[in-house]
Amino acid sequence: MPSDTNKTAPAGLPEEGAPVLLETRGVHKSYRSDAGHLDVLLGIDLQIRRGEILVIIGASGAGKSTLLHILGALDRPTSGQVHLDGNDLFSLSDRQQARVRNETLGFVFQFHHLLPDFSAMENVAMPLLINGQEPVKARQRAMELLDEVGLRERAQQKPNQLSGGEQQRVAVARALVNAPLVVLADEPSGNLDRANSEMLHDLIWRLSRTQKRAFVIVTHNERLAGRADRQLRLVDGKLNLMNE
Repeated sequence: MPSDTNKTAPAGLPEEGAPVLLETRGVHKSYRSDAGHLDVLLGIDLQIRRGEILVIIGASGAGKSTLLHILGALDRPTSGQVHLDGNDLFSLSDRQQARVRNETLGFVFQFHHLLPDFSAMENVAMPLLINGQEPVKARQRAMELLDEVGLRERAQQKPNQLSGGEQQRVAVARALVNAPLVVLADEPSGNLDRANSEMLHDLIWRLSRTQKRAFVIVTHNERLAGRADRQLRLVDGKLNLMNE
C-alpha cells in the first residue's frame, strides 16, 4: 500500500503521476450562531488524483462531512476554492453546480437514500433519466452496473426487498452510473455489520482499480482507512498525514 513519505509537503499532496481531478485551495469553513463563532475547517489544501482511494478520518464532529459536502458543492466554503477538472466549482451558477453533481461527481452516504417505490434497476438508472438519457439506454447502463456490483439477479427488487448490504451496493452502482470523475462517500459502511462492511470495502477497491475512479471516503473507521492508498486525519480544522 503506497504511503506518503515527504514530510515537508503540505498534508493532502499526493504522489506525482495521475492527473489531479479535484483540488481545494485554502478552504475555510466557519459558522456563526447565537452561541458564537465556530471554525470548522482552517485552510484545507488537498489534491485527489485519478484512480486514487483517499480516506479522511477523524472524530465525530471534526468536520469530515462538512469537507465532503464542500468537495461535492453541497455546501459553500467561507473562503477558498474548489477546482474539479480545472474548473472553480463555486464560480458556477446553482444550475451549473447541479449539473456537475449529476454528471461529474458520485455520492454514497451512510444511508442509501434509495427511492422506495422503484426497483434497484430504476434507482440506478434515475440519474441518467434526470439527465435526459433515453430510457432503454439508461436501463441498459443500470443493468451493467448492477452486474458489476453482483446484483443483476436482484435488479427488479425494491429496496425493502434487499438486505442492508445489497441496498448499499445499489447506492454504489447509482453513484457510478454517470461515470463520474470522483466518488464522494460519507461513512459508506457506517450502517452495516462487519461482514457487509468488508464486502462493501472490497467492492469499492475493485471498482476503483477496474474503472480508474477516484474515491474520497470520510469515516471514523480506522480499519477502512488502513486499506486506502492515502490516509489523512482531520484534527482541529486541519489535515495531517495519519502517521504524523
